[in-house]
Amino acid sequence: MIRGRDVIAQAQSGTGKTTTFSIAVLQSLDITARETQALILSPTRELAVQIQKVVLALGDYLNVQCHACIGGTNVGEDIRKLDYGQHVVSGTPGRVFGEQFESLCINF
Repeated sequence: MIRGRDVIAQAQSGTGKTTTFSIAVLQSLDITARETQALILSPTRELAVQIQKVVLALGDYLNVQCHACIGGTNVGEDIRKLDYGQHVVSGTPGRVFGEQFESLCINF
């Protein structure tokens, strides 16, 4: 991940996968740039929120901005947060790639 490559990680529950890739994501961020630099997709809302919490906890001293874009929450709040600037977006494919976000154009 640090070299800019995609990673697929598979291991038993509780082995530190989320922490491992969160640290790699945090190392690659330019905190001075208030724009989305990492998109983390999860199959469930619960996992997307868990990842957001880990990124915020580990990146607390960096003042990292991370938002979870998941179904069942206010779309207007998602758009407001993304307009404000989030370094990392954790979300589910249905919400992240939904029609309501076409105008935001998260570029990578």
